Amino acid sequence: MGNIEQSIKGKILDINVIQSILPHRYPFLLVDRILEVTDKRVVGIKNVTINEPFFQGHFPGHPIMPGVLIIEAMAQVGGVGALNMKGNLGKLAYFLSINNARFRKPVVPGDTLRIEVDLLKTKLSIMQVHGVAKVDGDVVTEADLMFAFVTPSDEGKK
Repeated sequence: MGNIEQSIKGKILDINVIQSILPHRYPFLLVDRILEVTDKRVVGIKNVTINEPFFQGHFPGHPIMPGVLIIEAMAQVGGVGALNMKGNLGKLAYFLSINNARFRKPVVPGDTLRIEVDLLKTKLSIMQVHGVAKVDGDVVTEADLMFAFVTPSDEGKK
């Protein structure tokens, strides 16, 4: 596996640095802060607030963060580390698979998601990770994810 660039390793990353790494923007940027970045692990925070656009329809009178968006937040946290590895700079990460996803408790407005992503292995331009999302120390979601890294100019060739 490639090494994380020294410019972010071991640092807390604010939203400006995150936006310089990930291509996502509001309302689809689902990471507010990165607390830890190493060659093997990335830990991030997503503050869940009632003004998130998805709460208008999921569900009126009983707001719950959609599980697919928790998985996406995991992918984005992992992407901060993966896209800063030598060989992946300037690339995009596309989902290849989501396996063993488990949703244990609902996530509601006012929760702070602590998302821990272990960067497991890379082979060629594919990476496997395991993500765990917690609220107040309790696991709410976990999943195994796989990404493919592509250069933006390769996008239309598939």
